[in-house]
Amino acid sequence: MVLRTVASSAAILVGLAILGALAGPAWDPVPLTDTITPTATSTAIGGTDAGVAAGRVHPPGTFEVASTEVEIQLDGYRVSGLLREPVGAGDDLPGMVFIHGAGTGRWQDAFPEQAEQIASAGVVTLVPDKRLDTYTLWHRNYVSMAADYQHSVEWLRQVPGVDPDNVGLYAESEGTWIAPIMQAEDPRISFTVLASAPVVEPRRQAAFAVDNFLRNTNVPGGVFRAIPRTVGIQLPSGMLDYADFDVTPWLERQTSPVLVVYGTGDPSMPIVQGTRQIIADTAVGGVAPVTVRFYDGANHGLRVDDVVVPELSRDVAAWVQGLPETATAEPRIAGAQPEQLFLASSVPRPRWWGNGDIIIGSVIGGLALLLVGPLVWGATSLVRRLAAAGRGVPGARSTTRMARGVRPLLLALSVGSVATTVALIAYLMAVARLALNYEQDWLVVQGGWIGVRLLGVATVVALALLIGRARDLRDARRTGDAEAVFVAGWPARVTLWAALAGTASLLLWLAYWGVFQLGI
Repeated sequence: MVLRTVASSAAILVGLAILGALAGPAWDPVPLTDTITPTATSTAIGGTDAGVAAGRVHPPGTFEVASTEVEIQLDGYRVSGLLREPVGAGDDLPGMVFIHGAGTGRWQDAFPEQAEQIASAGVVTLVPDKRLDTYTLWHRNYVSMAADYQHSVEWLRQVPGVDPDNVGLYAESEGTWIAPIMQAEDPRISFTVLASAPVVEPRRQAAFAVDNFLRNTNVPGGVFRAIPRTVGIQLPSGMLDYADFDVTPWLERQTSPVLVVYGTGDPSMPIVQGTRQIIADTAVGGVAPVTVRFYDGANHGLRVDDVVVPELSRDVAAWVQGLPETATAEPRIAGAQPEQLFLASSVPRPRWWGNGDIIIGSVIGGLALLLVGPLVWGATSLVRRLAAAGRGVPGARSTTRMARGVRPLLLALSVGSVATTVALIAYLMAVARLALNYEQDWLVVQGGWIGVRLLGVATVVALALLIGRARDLRDARRTGDAEAVFVAGWPARVTLWAALAGTASLLLWLAYWGVFQLGI
C-alpha cells in the first residue's frame, strides 16, 4: 500500500514536472560581455568656459525661484502644472519641460528637487501633470502622450523671458520613450535629457528588472521560470498593447543634443546596454551628439539615501546653459563605472499557455468546478428531502453515495489544490514586495517556496491515494463484492468528475509556474 502510493505519487509528480517544462519557456538570460568605461570620474560638464564668460552658465542656487501654478489646455483635456522662474536671471532664458515616468502623474509628486535646483541656476522649468484619462495600466499610447506633452512645450515658449528657440525636455524612465517622439516630430525642441532611460521595449525592460530584483532577493532558481511566463504572455483585448513599443525609429530622427544620465545603483535599467544603444541609434546621421553621465550608487530616481544627487542638477543646468559648446565637449562619457550582468534580451513567448485568457481562466474554471459537485449534491439532497416532507412520508435512503474513504480523499484533493494555488499567489506577492524594496528574507523566500512545493506534493499524494482506492474497489468488484462501488448516483458522479477536473486544472496551472519542477 505504502510503496504503491509512493510510486503513484512519484509518477504523477514527474508527469507534472514534464508538462510544466513543456508548457512554456525557461529563463536563461544572456551575459553582457561589452561594457562602457567612463573617461573621467568627475561628472562635471565640459565646455562651459565660454558660457561662464558670457554669463550664460550659473550653478544651482544662484537665483531665487518664483513658482506659479498654471493650467495648460490639451486637446479636449486640461492639466495643471507648476512653472518655476529664476528671479533676476534676465531674458532669453532656456526652458525645460519635465516628462513623468511611470510612477508619477501630478506635478506635486514629481521632480521637486530637480526642477527647483535647475530653475535656481537660470533655467525656466515647467512640470505639467500627466494626462491620466487615457493612461492606464492596460492601455497607453506613447505617440498620443507625446502630442499631449507638446502642448506644454508650446505653452512654455510663450512665457515672457523664455527663448522660444531654446526650450527642451527632461524625461525620466517611461518618459524617455516619449521625449524622442516629441523631438522627432518637433525639431525645434533644442535639447533632450534622458534620465534612467530603459531604451529597450517595455516587455524586455520589465523582464530585465524582474530578473535583477529576484536575484537581489536570492530566490530559488525555479522561481525565475515565472519571468517569461508572466512578461511574455499576450493578454486579451489589446491589454498591455504598449509592451512592445520600440523607440529606435524616433531616436534615429533626433536632431538636437542629448544628455543621458543614469545611477549605477539602478537595478531596473540596462544602463550599459541602454547607453550603447542610445549612442548607436540616436541620429544615425550624427547630427545629435550624445553626452553621458553615471552617478555613483544612485537609484532609479537618481537618489542616494532618498536625496537626489546634487551633481545631477548642477550638471544638467550647466549642460543646458552651455549649449551648443557643451554638446560636443569632452568628456563625453564620465562618472562612476556602470555594471550590468545580463542583456535585456527579447522575452521568449510561452507556447501552450501564452494567452492570458488561459492563465486566468484555468484558475477561475478550476475553482468553479470544485464548487459544482458539492452544490449539485447538496441541492439534490435538499430537493429530495423537501419532496418527501411534502408527501408527509419519511425520506427514503438516498442511492447517491461514495465508497468509504473516497469522500475524505476527494476533499483533501480539492482543498490541497486550492491551498497550493493560494499559497503560490501569496508567495509571489511576498517576493515581489521584498524585491521592490530591495530586501532579503530567507524564511519568506526559501522557506515559502519549500512550503508551497510541499503543499503541492501533499495534494499529489491525496490524488495517488484516491487512485489507489479506486483500484482496490475495482479489484473487489471483480472478486464478486457487489457493494464495492466507487460512487453511486449521478450527483456523486458529478461531484467526483467536477472535483477531478477542477483539481487537474489547478495542478496544471501550478505545474506551469514550476511548483512541481524537478530539482530546486
